[in-house]
Amino acid sequence: MNTPITPNDPILRTYTAIEVTYLLRELHDLGEPFGIRWDSATVNGTTVDFGETPLPTLLNLLELLREASRK
Repeated sequence: MNTPITPNDPILRTYTAIEVTYLLRELHDLGEPFGIRWDSATVNGTTVDFGETPLPTLLNLLELLREASRK
């Protein structure tokens, strides 16, 4: 696994709302076999609204799901 992204990582400032929307779609697609879905998740600018979860959590979870789907 790659190094996890932290909340103060400068890369987070580069994401657009559309990119975050695509990441959520990927989360739904990759997470479905594992029972991971956040239908209530929405994009709020460049953050994700599903509880108090920050964008780095979404990115790190996606990395884990990508890794699991390769195995």
